[in-house]
Amino acid sequence: MPIPLFNSIASWWLKKRFYQMELFLKYPEEVQVELLNQLLITARNTDIGKKYGFETITNYERFRDNVPINKYEDIEPFIERARRGEHNVFWPTPIKWFAKSSGTTNAKSKFIPVSTESLEDCHFKAGKDMLSLYFNNNEDSKLFTGKSLRLGGSKSIYEDNDTFFGDLSAIIIDNLPFWAEMSSTPSNRISLMSEWEAKIEAIIHETTQENVTSLAGVPSWMLVLLNQVLEKSGKNNLFEVWNNLEVYFHGGVNFNPYRDQYKKLLPRDSFKYYEIYNASEGFFAIQDRNDSDELLLMLDYGIFYEFIPMDTFGADAQRAIPLWEVEPGKNYAIVITTNAGLWRYLIGDTVRFTSTDPYRIKVTGRTKHFINVFGEELIIENTEEALKKACKEADCEIVDYTVAPVFMEGKEKGGHEWLIEFRKPPENMEQFIILLDEGLKSLNSDYEAKRYNNMTLNMPRVNIARKGLFYDWLKTYNKLGGQHKVPRLSNKRNYLEEMLGMNGSVTEPASENRGAGV
Repeated sequence: MPIPLFNSIASWWLKKRFYQMELFLKYPEEVQVELLNQLLITARNTDIGKKYGFETITNYERFRDNVPINKYEDIEPFIERARRGEHNVFWPTPIKWFAKSSGTTNAKSKFIPVSTESLEDCHFKAGKDMLSLYFNNNEDSKLFTGKSLRLGGSKSIYEDNDTFFGDLSAIIIDNLPFWAEMSSTPSNRISLMSEWEAKIEAIIHETTQENVTSLAGVPSWMLVLLNQVLEKSGKNNLFEVWNNLEVYFHGGVNFNPYRDQYKKLLPRDSFKYYEIYNASEGFFAIQDRNDSDELLLMLDYGIFYEFIPMDTFGADAQRAIPLWEVEPGKNYAIVITTNAGLWRYLIGDTVRFTSTDPYRIKVTGRTKHFINVFGEELIIENTEEALKKACKEADCEIVDYTVAPVFMEGKEKGGHEWLIEFRKPPENMEQFIILLDEGLKSLNSDYEAKRYNNMTLNMPRVNIARKGLFYDWLKTYNKLGGQHKVPRLSNKRNYLEEMLGMNGSVTEPASENRGAGV
């Protein structure tokens, strides 16, 4: 099929889907309740369905009372049964695919079930919706006159049975419908290469020969690829390599720390950035407006949502609430029930609602990735916004970072110790630390209170990471590419100590109260 004709047909079809979305925009509670009922009916004869009496559950309240909230450790025995080839354990249709995810809080691998229904009605549907929303906002788009450069993970095979596991991106690539494969680069063979560094070389060789109109992938790893494209091509910016580039679809990590670096690589005011929110467990939200930092929660992907207010998370008073009870401005942990057989599963992410008509969110962090050793309740959203401000004012750029507490010893007060790899370091490190500290104070009143007159917390201590440290740390654990990322915040020092050990000598703070490891 000629590309211009394909472009016209695809654009028409995708715009048509946009009008179908209006149902859950107008009737969100009804759509979610109906979806929950369908999931319960579908799985009532599974082992899980019989255990919790799905056939007797007729409303949300009974569902909440009958079925407990689960972490991965709670459902692992059921998943292992399915991986050994058992059927009808937690979902009635056979599950052949498992998205392998070690995350950043656990060395142990997780194997998240991916059903045929979740591939079709969640992941693939979300890919089409992402394009639908983009085309609706940009009617003059020429996206399909070229190809999308996708950067995903690799595939491995679970050898003992007829089941497979790999990065979610690899599973999706391996099962892509023809229309998506036609409009993507690199080829499936290269996309599924397992050796990261060899794959980067192959991607550069193949994609620089193509007319690439869009990019899709995790910002940190995409940045590695794009910088190497410029280095090998000798060009000044990416438009000299792909003149028709118009949008970057990104997700997986917060984009703010990388935004200025991308603008240098893509120096065109018309170039657009569209954020998505997906994970091994499902595809949840999509940016639905140009130049927005909010994501529209998608309610018809076979996922029923619940939310735990973070002010009660982990406490005896913890209680999940349905979508229609959430409030804007509050932080919530997400609980999902899906068409892949995850029942009231705590995925570990936190979000804040910016709107309830329609339901729009911002991803604020992880339930395990925060620092609250001294009552400061520091979350990833705070650190990344403060870093963005400090980098802008100090004219510097970062590659990656991690933060851990400095515990009190005797009369010595506590604090936070940072390890930051700079692409462009600040000229004045002490000024940068002051800007970072002031930014955190402005964003987090609990942090500000603990920092008042150094009452509980001393000034942050910042160590400069050598070039490539975080890359080397991930490589040590075979976590290059895909969804793998450095743990940003931790209440323990194990990640930080390990990385400092790989970093070589670290200088002590510059002064007693204004610490800079330089």
